[in-house]
Amino acid sequence: MASKGFFSAFDDVWMLDGVRTPMVDYCGALGHISPTDLGIKAAREVLKRAGVPAADIGSVVTGNMAPGDFDQFFLPRHIGLYAGVPVEVPAIMAQRICGTGFELFRQAGEHIQGGACDAALVVGTESMTRNPIAAFDHRTGFRLGAPVGFKDYMWEALKDPAPGINMIQTAENLAKKYGITREEVDQFAANSFARALAAQQSGFLAGEIVPVVTEKFEIDGYKPRGIKLQGKVTEVAQDTHPRPSPLEVLAKLRPVFEGGVQTGGNSSALVDAAAAAVVASGAYAKANGKKPLARVVAAAAVGVPPEIMGIGPAPAIRLLLERTGLKLDDIGRFEINEAQGAQTLAVGKELGLDLDKLNVNGGAIALGHPLACTGVRLTITVAREIRRAGLKYGISSACVGGGQGIALLLENAEQ
Repeated sequence: MASKGFFSAFDDVWMLDGVRTPMVDYCGALGHISPTDLGIKAAREVLKRAGVPAADIGSVVTGNMAPGDFDQFFLPRHIGLYAGVPVEVPAIMAQRICGTGFELFRQAGEHIQGGACDAALVVGTESMTRNPIAAFDHRTGFRLGAPVGFKDYMWEALKDPAPGINMIQTAENLAKKYGITREEVDQFAANSFARALAAQQSGFLAGEIVPVVTEKFEIDGYKPRGIKLQGKVTEVAQDTHPRPSPLEVLAKLRPVFEGGVQTGGNSSALVDAAAAAVVASGAYAKANGKKPLARVVAAAAVGVPPEIMGIGPAPAIRLLLERTGLKLDDIGRFEINEAQGAQTLAVGKELGLDLDKLNVNGGAIALGHPLACTGVRLTITVAREIRRAGLKYGISSACVGGGQGIALLLENAEQ
């Protein structure tokens, strides 16, 4: 019987190029910048790198989870406008929580394959720092003696009220289900940090990063926007979370839950960042002399039980392989979001995955997980990695809070 899920196949959809800002620790140098402006920065840079005039973009597909300011409603439109996309071109914001960035590629692919446009701008952006302290209960006023309902939006959003547990507990459930030990999770995290540091030192990560500087974004007839770095900082050019993190150091950290395997050191880091890509038809690429980075072959999204939401990438990847006729061994590289170490290891065990093919340049434990940005970042990274390694196929994937998984299959454009 065929697996259930949402599957999209694309015959002639290509990623021309992709870029991201540095991923900077929570409350760090990017913490005061609107996610809209981080998105504009990434969008402008990817158009420049791809050599695609903004006038050629026919669809703007963006993602942003938590509001970083009061004008979040306008985020997709402002990213398009301030990137120079024609005023007639519409923009949309999609939301699939941690899977949002992948969903952007899926929707862009459908726009192109359906003939709505020849080229689309994909942008995922997130400020974890600027998650608000919010209240939803006080529009009608405050009653005498009633609790004041202001809470930390980001912390509260980690809890899924359906099973009544938070995202870290879903990873603990998987650790028990798959017999994953604390030492295994810490070793996985140590490897993530070591790989990220190596990728930083080799210059691989720098190849997908645009440094963030103080600058203005201006368009005729409208108020300027921009980025202003604070204090003595003049440029932010690399990811800030990777650091030497050997097993013996990680092993000393206290677990989040007594007797559990997850700690602050083996879970994804909180960071601020944006990433963008240009996706186009093969006809557009050929007519304009573009050499694409990768072909976007297919996308799959599935549902899983909320209490083990982290297993989501496994059935999503299985669905991709089932519908495309490929085998696990055909895939040269995997980028699977490291929401929590135990969660990613559970996916690996469920699939029988060769961990030497997984997150070879470090994952979210070392680099960070800026929600809506993550899927775009992972997809850019895997496309660049399969090209560097001379491999044919790569998959990017993530689990999704609430119980989903999503995955993209990419093919090296040079194969």
